[in-house]
Amino acid sequence: MLTDGTALVGARWRKSSRTNAGNNAQCVELACLSEMGAVRDSKNQAGPCLFVPTTSFRAFLTASGQGALDLIER
Repeated sequence: MLTDGTALVGARWRKSSRTNAGNNAQCVELACLSEMGAVRDSKNQAGPCLFVPTTSFRAFLTASGQGALDLIER
């Protein structure tokens, strides 16, 4: 589900600690809401957000934190 990011003015957004601070940084921000997780482009904070049900969002965060989603080097 996508919505305008201004609808989440009170949300606590977090960026990865691995964010590259360079000029071409490509980052997303995450917010944990009561029933949904939200993701947005950190460079377009008033732009659209992607909402994911909390259970799916937590499963994604757990899997990514365990390295289960790391890309395989070829």
